[in-house]
Amino acid sequence: MNLANAFLASAEKNIDKTAVFWGDATFSYRHFLNQSAWVAQTLRTALGVKPGDRVGIWLKNCPEFISALFGALRAGAVLVPINNFLKPDEVAYILRDADIDVLISEAGMTEGHEKLVQIRPTLRILLVDHFGNGPFESSPVPSSDASEKELSMLIYTSGTTGHPKGAMLSHGNLLHNVESCRQVLEAVQLDRFALVLPMFHTYMLTVCVLLPLIVGGSIVLVKSLHPPKRILEEMVEHEATVLVGIPQLFRTLLGTPPPPRLSLRLCISGAAPLPVETLKQFGARYPVPLLEGYGLSEASPVVSLNPVHGVVKPGSIGLPIPGVEVTIRNDAGEEVPVGEIGEICVRGGNVMMGYWKQEEETARAIRDGWLYTGDIGRMDAQGYIYVTDRKKDMLLVNGINVYPREIEEVMYQYPGIKEAAVVGFPDPRRGEQPVGYIALAEDAQFEEAAFLRFLKERLADYKVPRRIIQLPALPRNATGKILKTALRAMRH
Repeated sequence: MNLANAFLASAEKNIDKTAVFWGDATFSYRHFLNQSAWVAQTLRTALGVKPGDRVGIWLKNCPEFISALFGALRAGAVLVPINNFLKPDEVAYILRDADIDVLISEAGMTEGHEKLVQIRPTLRILLVDHFGNGPFESSPVPSSDASEKELSMLIYTSGTTGHPKGAMLSHGNLLHNVESCRQVLEAVQLDRFALVLPMFHTYMLTVCVLLPLIVGGSIVLVKSLHPPKRILEEMVEHEATVLVGIPQLFRTLLGTPPPPRLSLRLCISGAAPLPVETLKQFGARYPVPLLEGYGLSEASPVVSLNPVHGVVKPGSIGLPIPGVEVTIRNDAGEEVPVGEIGEICVRGGNVMMGYWKQEEETARAIRDGWLYTGDIGRMDAQGYIYVTDRKKDMLLVNGINVYPREIEEVMYQYPGIKEAAVVGFPDPRRGEQPVGYIALAEDAQFEEAAFLRFLKERLADYKVPRRIIQLPALPRNATGKILKTALRAMRH
């Protein structure tokens, strides 16, 4: 079994069912079966793509993304989804690194195409605007015979430090994660997954594209994100049952009253830490469980989730999903006792094959079958996992470990704080000192002295930020993670 064949089996069983809701338009499984066949034939016959060749997808969210995805897989290609917010020079790096000569894109990005072709003259671009809607009669539709162990996608990490790395995900890695997610989310054919975030990100690809389409469900591809109430209107209109988002989305929805006919049974937050305060406020406002989970591209990506049935622990990323193991290890690679802090390590069929053309980085990340995530955390006696921080974000103040996440949780409790982040700045006496960045909610009243008093009442003195810097908004990447590298670079 591979991803292409898993989709074909589902599409043939649900041929006339609506697969995607997109504004006023609907697209059936038959539509994607036919259009992905056209894409597969075009890639093979017109563009000379051979099994194993890398094909890039550089698109904004649209139904054609799905046809491009499964068309490339049906052609036997390795798919490389590319962040549509990247500039041409950044895209060109990925094209060179992955040796991509065929890029699927859209007419609205023409200016970027011209620059890319100048940088990489061998590049050919297939526009989704020209997609046909049915296989050619003159040649058979290619069928992929890729095994589960073969490479299916290269997912380039967000590149918050240095150049991005390509995480190699096999067909088996992604199918394993889809099945684990199906079990833990109890996903069925009746489910309609609201897709709000960029489709190029592995979080959306696995949970909001592959999962619903392989189980025979539907996708509510939300067309308009502004104003926030429009998201809710689209979910009501198309009876979405599962909303998968990031903390920023759920914070935004707090400002919008829940509509009376909301069909949601479940909200999932991932990709960035969910502040406990956001979880509390959302629970008080919306009659829908909001469950925090955790994952990373290198794990296809989902690793853990608070249970749909059972105890939900605020501040926790929950329990490992079926088929995935998690341990907490020290710098020597030894498992630490319950409750102690160390690096979160993951093992299972979802763990990547390695980093593309980076053997040293692969050997550093995967040791004895365990993926070392770079995240610091602990596990309680019931097996619930807590992320303390990124390893690289931890501060050393007077030789004491300080975790920015702990400080940020307290900052979010202060009225009017919309966004908060803490980074370390070098200090000749202390080694490092915490500096706080905030963005305020609209019309919020703020007095720095009162804010610092609030923090000092709740945090040890050495954890209290030495400075508070106010910005209109904190810098974020496409999936909502606050870019702490950008904050450090500001050097206020």
